[in-house]
Amino acid sequence: MTPKVEFIEDIASLEALYPVPSPNSLRKVATRLTPLYRKWIAKSRYCIVSTVGTEGTDGSPRGEDGPVVTELDAQTLAMPDWRGNNRLDTLRNIVSDGRISLLFMVPGSDAVVRINGQARVTADAQLRAMFNRQGKQPATVIVIKVGEVYAQCARASMRAGIWGRDDSKGLPTMGEILAEQTRGEEGGAAYDAEWSERAARTMW
Repeated sequence: MTPKVEFIEDIASLEALYPVPSPNSLRKVATRLTPLYRKWIAKSRYCIVSTVGTEGTDGSPRGEDGPVVTELDAQTLAMPDWRGNNRLDTLRNIVSDGRISLLFMVPGSDAVVRINGQARVTADAQLRAMFNRQGKQPATVIVIKVGEVYAQCARASMRAGIWGRDDSKGLPTMGEILAEQTRGEEGGAAYDAEWSERAARTMW
């Protein structure tokens, strides 16, 4: 049975439970890509994109075979929307709201870098052509205006030991999850067996 929990209902009560932020946690925030933030983000091939819209919130992984975003200028980034599941959760949110947050990770580094800003979606031919891969282009490109960029404390990654472990043994496969959700109508071993080849064929 779920225990009865008293929740915090106002900001003052929340802030009373924590010490004030350290000066450095505020000083590290920039409003554009500085040389060192630029260098860090250029090494990131993987990030989590968070958005909010009329249909709710969404967190979506994005990955590339090089930098996951391309800098257009010190306050503007571009991210190709490569083939996925076509749910368009992130893109729908951006079109309806525009607020966006990105969490950049680099394997081997416990630090992460965060960007908060505003985004729009475009099918501009010139921007799409920038991301040509194997003769294919993304259907759209997300253009992000940087509001703030800052490095995140490494404690969460250090606690999790994320880069020094492999906890994948025994995880359910995507085929098993799909079979569970469709009561066996889809997914299963056949789905898993052909997934790697299908993913490689449709990567771009």
